[in-house]
Formats: sequence, structure tokens, C-alpha cells
Amino acid sequence: MVCAGYCWHCLTFNTLDNSILYTALPTLIEELGANHSESLWIINAYPLVMAGLLLGSGTLGDRIGHKKLFVAGLAIFGIASLLAAFSPNPSMLIASRAILAVGAAAMMPQTLAILRYTFKKKKELNVAIAIWGTLAVVGATLGPIVGGLLLEWFWWGSVFLLNVPFVIISLIGTLALVSAGKVDKSQKWDFISSAQFMVGLTGLVFLIKEVTKTSPDVPLLLTATAAMVLGLGTFIYRQNTLKQPLLDLGLFKNQALLAGVIGASLSMFAIAGMQLLITQRFQLVADFTPLQAGLVAATAALGSLVSGLVGGAVLHRVGLRRIIAGGFAIATIGALTLIFSLPSLLFTVVGLIITGVGLGFVMSVASTAIIGNVPIEEAGMGSSVNEVSFEMGSLTAVAVLGSLVVSVFSTNLILPTGVPEVARDGIAEALTVASTVTNGDELVKQAGIAYDYSFSVIMIIITVVLAVSFLATLYLLRGHGKGTEVGAHH
Repeated sequence: MVCAGYCWHCLTFNTLDNSILYTALPTLIEELGANHSESLWIINAYPLVMAGLLLGSGTLGDRIGHKKLFVAGLAIFGIASLLAAFSPNPSMLIASRAILAVGAAAMMPQTLAILRYTFKKKKELNVAIAIWGTLAVVGATLGPIVGGLLLEWFWWGSVFLLNVPFVIISLIGTLALVSAGKVDKSQKWDFISSAQFMVGLTGLVFLIKEVTKTSPDVPLLLTATAAMVLGLGTFIYRQNTLKQPLLDLGLFKNQALLAGVIGASLSMFAIAGMQLLITQRFQLVADFTPLQAGLVAATAALGSLVSGLVGGAVLHRVGLRRIIAGGFAIATIGALTLIFSLPSLLFTVVGLIITGVGLGFVMSVASTAIIGNVPIEEAGMGSSVNEVSFEMGSLTAVAVLGSLVVSVFSTNLILPTGVPEVARDGIAEALTVASTVTNGDELVKQAGIAYDYSFSVIMIIITVVLAVSFLATLYLLRGHGKGTEVGAHH
């Protein structure tokens, strides 16, 4: 139980580290002089690198030992946090975030693998993984509050420096208390597959960013498309030819596992997208402090805390279908409320709480649906699939929604006479321009109107995604309506 506690502890500060940036982003843009593209890469460098390395990390943990790789990941994470905290420019911060992701990728799949061999009984494992999933939500939703508190009293680098004491405590505890587990020397780590997956993901992110621009760069668009097709195409081909693939594509024939992947990725897509929108909107339009904006964004945690723990506790009685599909149904209602919430703070908070309740249910058992449907000898691979699902949700949310919100803002911003076109590059840029022109007050007003319209459009997209997720998981889990199915089926 003690070793599981350290897994939960590390998961919390990992997700907190990523979500904390949503609140800190406006400050980072101002202090480092980052443009919109750089600001998105400051966020996206982390999930992109992490998702690219996670599959190989799980298998590597099976080969050399989950505890050993967990400790190495912690050390890298701590060093990279120091580099990020004292970055002098956006490029250095982006690079530091990428190194942070290397540490997290080495560390995170090992947490679920350790839980898998620590808890032998099905009910205990369900509750342990439910706590794991709930802490992912809590870390993601508490990040904006912690970021706001730090920015109230310290400089922006403190949001990264916070990781260091967590890393030190975790290192000491892990070395002293966590069991080593079994080592399977027959497992092979396939660097080529990891590289192919990374190339494909990078191409996908660049493709999304260009497609959502009002004036895309055609050569970059074609290059990104080629990288995506080449990287992911060769990755899939290679997995089908290897005796020991990095990712067993046959796992996705299991409908419960597939539903878990949908639950993990699309619930994180919704959480990350809403946090990005909420923290930006209330700081840049409503003139909230980082802490105030963080408190608003974190109200989703109020709902998810309870529902997350309840989901894991009753899974063995009610089954995956009711919890995952039902959670998506509740979250859809919450997101629908958020479409019409502005400018009311009360309706925004109510919508976030309802959405949090729904996604808390989903995320508490999505990991169980994944890790519980792979053989014990492939626990590392199952953990990696789970982690990639969560990271892909965050990655695509920032890439797709972060780019779309600027595109919709740019198209709908009515520029006052004489204001330069650069104001269309994003609300942060518009507010900067407003401080330099004579009719700045009118520009601020129009920018607020355009951003609120963008907010509603993006919330419509999130609502549709959640509704489709409800229908998809309802179908995939049609044979999992009672709590009798959790466990490997191979």
C-alpha cells in the first residue's frame, strides 16, 4: 500500500505540472515575450514528447525493472524542472519542457505496472486504479489554483521549481519502500518504433496547427502531412511484423479496452480544452488575477473528487458501461451548460462542476478498462497504452482547440479604424496592441466580444465530442453492463 501511495503521489504532481501552465501562460507570454505559436509549443512540447516515448517506456520497464526506470524518470524530471524554472527565453523553456517529458515518460507507465503487481485482488485493484484515475483529474484541476497562488507571490519560474521538493521526497520514498517487482529480460526495447511514432505525432500536431490557420503555410502543411503518414504508417507496419511489437495492435480488438482508451483520451481532451479556455478567458477578458481564474477553472475538481472515488468503489457491482457511458452523458450536460454560461460566473461554475462529476466517473475507471484487459505479463504495455491515451487527449486539445480559438477570434474580431492587423493574432496580442493605440478601449471591448464568441464555438465542439463519446462507449460496452467483467480476457 505504501508503494502505491508513491505512485499516486507522483501521478498527482505530473498532471499538476502540465495543467499549472494554463494559468501561468499569460504571464509567461508577457515575461518571456512569447508569440502565440511559441506559447502553444510551451504547452505541447510536453505531451508530444511524452506520448512519443510512452509506448517504449512501458516495455523497457518490463525489461529492466519498473522501479529502476521509475527512479531514473524522477531524476530527469527534477533536473528538467530546474532548467525550466530559469529559462531565459521561450526556446529554452520549450526545450526544458521536452526534457521534462522524457522524465515523465520514463516514470508514469511504471506507476500502473507497480499497482498491477501490488494489488492481487480484483476489487482492490479496481479501487487502486480508481484512485489513480481520480488523482489525474485532481492534479489537472488543481494545477490552475497552484499556478495562481505561486504567481501571486513569486516569479513565473516558481511553477516549475515547485516540482523539485516533490521529486526529492518521491526519490527517497521510492528507494526505501517500493518493491522492485519482476524483470523480464526477454522483452526488447524498440527505439525505431518509438522514433516512427514520434515523427508521426509531430507531423500530426503541425498539420492541425496549419489546417486551423486562416492562411496556412502550404509547404509546411504538405511536409507535416507527409511526416504524419510516413511516421504512423511505418509504425503500424512495423508493429504487425515484429515478434515482440512495441504496441500489440490486437489489444484494440477488445471492446472494453477500446472504450477505456476513448474514455481516457476524450475526457482529458475535454478537461484540458476547458481549462485552457477558462483560464485564458477570465484573465484576459474578465481581468481576473491568475489565482482567481485558477479557482474558477478548478471547480470541476469539486465534482470529480467524489464521483471518481465512487466510480471505482462500485465498479464491481454496476459495471463499466454505466460508469463510463453514464459519466460522458453527465459531462455532456455540463458542457452544454458552459456554451451559454458567459458572462455569468455562476453558470460557468455550475457547468464546470457538472462536467467534473461526469468526467470523474469516466477517468476513475477508464484505466481499469485498459489495464484490466491486458495479460499480467504485458502490464507495462497496458500502462503505456493508458498513459498515451491521456497524453493524446491533452495534446490534441491544445493543438486543435488552442489553434481553433485563435482562428475563430481572428475571423470575428472587428478592428477599430487604424488598428494594425497584428491584433488578430490572438487576444493577448490584441491587448498588447490596445495599450499602444489611441482607440485602445474600443479594441479591448471588441477583443472581449470576439473571444467570448470563440469560447462558445469551442465549447460546442467539446460538447459534441462528449456526446459522441457517450454513444461510442454505450455501444462498445453493451456486454459490460454488470460488474462481472473486469480482468484480463486473453
